[in-house]
Amino acid sequence: MSSTDADVLLGPADIRELAARLGVRPTKQRGQNFVIDANTVRRIVRTAGVRPDDVVVEVGPGLGSLTLALLEAADRVTAVEIDDVLAAALPATVQARLPGRADRFALVHCDALRVTELPGPEPTALVANLPYNVAVPVLLHMLDRFPTIERTLVMVQSEVADRLAAAPGSKVYGVPSVKAAWYADVKRAGAIGRNVFWPAPNVDSGLVSLVRRASPPRTTATKDEVFAVIDAAFAQRRKTLRAALAGWAGSAAAAEAALTAAGISPQARGEALTVEQFAAIAERRPAAE
Repeated sequence: MSSTDADVLLGPADIRELAARLGVRPTKQRGQNFVIDANTVRRIVRTAGVRPDDVVVEVGPGLGSLTLALLEAADRVTAVEIDDVLAAALPATVQARLPGRADRFALVHCDALRVTELPGPEPTALVANLPYNVAVPVLLHMLDRFPTIERTLVMVQSEVADRLAAAPGSKVYGVPSVKAAWYADVKRAGAIGRNVFWPAPNVDSGLVSLVRRASPPRTTATKDEVFAVIDAAFAQRRKTLRAALAGWAGSAAAAEAALTAAGISPQARGEALTVEQFAAIAERRPAAE
């Protein structure tokens, strides 16, 4: 690490000074926990495999800890921030600490769940410390809306990381696991301690790596049709699929027929199925009477 690198990145004192100057207190409502450890943001960038030609989108940049590290490594960075004060301050932080890269930075002041387009070249990577309370919906929205995102590394609550990376048959396998698998190969990519955040959260954090699949599962059903089956199966996860999909199919008997046609036992439960199997069920939904 060079001394210039050390000066560029934000340390604990920098974060607190910046927050005090802006009158910012991290809010639970927005799931804000600011990373105050430069080694952690370096590790995130390294684990994400950010390349010099990458166009990175970051969601929830906060005061800019990770933003600066990304901007050093990538071709350009676009940050999406909902908070008015943080969004207004971030460009100035980038200009002050990385003036030579400021023209490679763009800020979108918006709710990430409502972002439909980004300025500049299409993003190739998503790297973010996601706000815990909206982590899964934001992740799925970004993967869906921006198909050019090839690689993703997100920091989320440890329990959410486990769910996203869970395999069929696991107790924590559920809706996030299956929907993430529609888009990508998902795996845990490490753990993050509580003491690298301000304020320190009362839960551990984990890194999740998602590498986009060459194509979604081969199916004649649409993504929305497949996701409807997934939602129905896990809405009553303790029930057999015959019972859980009765509403979706129109009756338990119709659900059984669809499952049998898809080669899946009506007595199976959603937590045992792969995303491909959910797609096979979706293809066989009975026509509405």
